[in-house]
Amino acid sequence: MANLTSKELSALEDQLNAELVLIAKYKSMANQCQDPKLSSTFDDVALKHQAHYNTLFQFLN
Repeated sequence: MANLTSKELSALEDQLNAELVLIAKYKSMANQCQDPKLSSTFDDVALKHQAHYNTLFQFLN
């Protein structure tokens, strides 16, 4: 792991939290959507944000 400053760790934590919010929102929209194609699109976007989260989380390990 790279040596991160406290400012960088704080920014990383903020971004991780933002990604979690986006994942939850897109999953919720997918579940509420009546149009299967649109629901699938929302699921895909949620998965992309999950990938972003996973990539950022790796910096903490």
